[in-house]
Amino acid sequence: MNLHRLILAGTALALVAATPAGAARPAFGSWGYDSSAMDRAVKPGDDFFAFVNGSWDKRTQIAPDRTFAGIDSVLNDKIDSDVRAIVEDMAKSPDSNGRIGQQVGDYYASYMDQPGIEAQGLGPVRPVLARIAALRDKSQVAHLFVDPSFTGPIGVGILPDFKDPSRYIAAVAQSGLGLPNRDYYLLTGEKYDRYRAGYRDYMVKTLSMAGFADAAARADRVIALETALARSQWTPERSRDVLAVYNPMDRAKLTALAPQFDWTPMLASVGLGNVPTIMALQPSAISDAGKLLDTTPLDTWKDYLAFHFLRTHAQYLPKSFDDANFDFYSKQLRDVPVQRDRWKRGVTEVNAALGEGVGQIYVQRHYPAESDRQMGELIGDIRAALHDKINHASWMDASTRAQALAKLAAFDPRTGHPVRYIDYSSLQVRRGDLLGNALRAERFGWDLQVSRLPKPVDRSLWGMLPQTNNAYYDPTMNQITFPAAILQPPYFDPNADPASNYGSIGATIGHEIGHGFDDQGRHFDGSGKLRDWWSPDAAKLYTAHADRLVKQYDAYEPIPGVRIKGQLTLGENLGDLGGLEVAYAAYRRYVAKHGEPPVIDGLTGDQRFFIAYGYSWETKTREGALRAQLLTNEHSPAKYRVNGVVRNMDAWYSAFNVKPGDALYLAPADRVHVW
Repeated sequence: MNLHRLILAGTALALVAATPAGAARPAFGSWGYDSSAMDRAVKPGDDFFAFVNGSWDKRTQIAPDRTFAGIDSVLNDKIDSDVRAIVEDMAKSPDSNGRIGQQVGDYYASYMDQPGIEAQGLGPVRPVLARIAALRDKSQVAHLFVDPSFTGPIGVGILPDFKDPSRYIAAVAQSGLGLPNRDYYLLTGEKYDRYRAGYRDYMVKTLSMAGFADAAARADRVIALETALARSQWTPERSRDVLAVYNPMDRAKLTALAPQFDWTPMLASVGLGNVPTIMALQPSAISDAGKLLDTTPLDTWKDYLAFHFLRTHAQYLPKSFDDANFDFYSKQLRDVPVQRDRWKRGVTEVNAALGEGVGQIYVQRHYPAESDRQMGELIGDIRAALHDKINHASWMDASTRAQALAKLAAFDPRTGHPVRYIDYSSLQVRRGDLLGNALRAERFGWDLQVSRLPKPVDRSLWGMLPQTNNAYYDPTMNQITFPAAILQPPYFDPNADPASNYGSIGATIGHEIGHGFDDQGRHFDGSGKLRDWWSPDAAKLYTAHADRLVKQYDAYEPIPGVRIKGQLTLGENLGDLGGLEVAYAAYRRYVAKHGEPPVIDGLTGDQRFFIAYGYSWETKTREGALRAQLLTNEHSPAKYRVNGVVRNMDAWYSAFNVKPGDALYLAPADRVHVW
């Protein structure tokens, strides 16, 4: 029976068991979905996100310490609790797990010792402030710009060379803003005026608490400096263009670009003295930063460094600094009324400093080996489906198709955890020295990167922790990585109906693989090398598809007056759409092997597949956080990662009998197909 007719008739959906009697049950509902989330009064074709999640949305309040509520917040809470048990065990018995047990236990205990932090007052930070106050010239100022514990208008990093991904290259990029990005300095309107006034108030308060006289005048000068920086910086859209940011330079060219920086001693101060080539990611912004270094008074730069050090290390200082930071960045900018519990923040800090040490124990406790096997099967189905999609892509000619298939064959999926964990044994952690621990951890992380620079790229390294609820694609490695923490319900449940797993984690696998063929990932070949392997005709047809998707998302307006940036979010939107297309094809391959699935809860297998996808994005977000996402983030809001995707898929129209006149209906000629 057609689901839409069932809903219109007001008929209750009968609950049918998804698993045989005595078998293990899914974590959510009867097949992997909590059907109480559904709003049966909404037509699927009018608002599929609300159809799947509408009742949940109406009854759910965002926790006062969060920017959002949803599937991810539930899973994140579970992960935090699991990690808390690990770090608290170590804090109570720091010698129980050897060296890493002492480090994790003492780091966490130092963070949780609020009376001790208050008793020390500004004592731990005074040497840093004295170091800044003693700077005699702008060359010394610039040395701190590249120090891992300081903020500057430029920043340095180390990454694989886009055109030779077997080796690392040092890079320099625009940096140094205290507001989320350039838009917060430059956009007009009462809302942004309030943000800027709040930022000034926060800066004045922070400098005053640290003992700076005339804090208001200092803040005005620093904000004027940051506003000038913002005007010169590249937009997020331009900064994600891999062709635009690949600008390798020798020292002479880098010096010519920004002669105000004393590059050789500045880079030597962070271990890059012998590096012959630097990649300048945003050359014009780096050049303008040099000009600002020259024209801005030394004292203003010193105030800038002091404020930003206090800002970025507020969580390690007395409560007044931490509270002021929260009041502006969370309460005012993102509408979060209550600070997270101290232990939750402690878990975050330990993960940041000693994450893989914690992750090794997390994997032992919470990641069954069977998950690797089942994920391998799912990934295999997704790869097979994508292979078929590439073979039949109408916009690919023979030569481009052959290269695309070669890239898919070279694809490297990784699940669960690294094969080799970071060795933290040289990192000194002292109980009762919170700021010192943080500074040593920052330097440890940077020195670890520098130690890898002269060596071949290590493909075994992970860019996420095992206890991270996320996944990623690395175009220079042609790898996808799925940490242990995401491989659990609701995204992946070995006891759920296959439609649930294919629509949820399957779509995520397809999304990450799809990044290899999105508007930026497509510029890298199967070895991870930045190379134009597309024929002109195929590239032209691909771009035409992509441009149509940009226009679709440009039209969405989640907040009155603030639209989605279709170009900024293009890669993720392509990943969402292409990933769901491939996951659906993989699901149909599964059905072809195992037979058409039964109707469960009145839902066909195809309907369950799409509902599982919509359920995986069950999210509601505070307006301030949503605004920040729209202005700075390459991901579209959750609702549009559902509605904006399914309306382009023919199979969704068939599954839910979506017709002209429905709000999400697109004529077949207007639907965008990645594959």
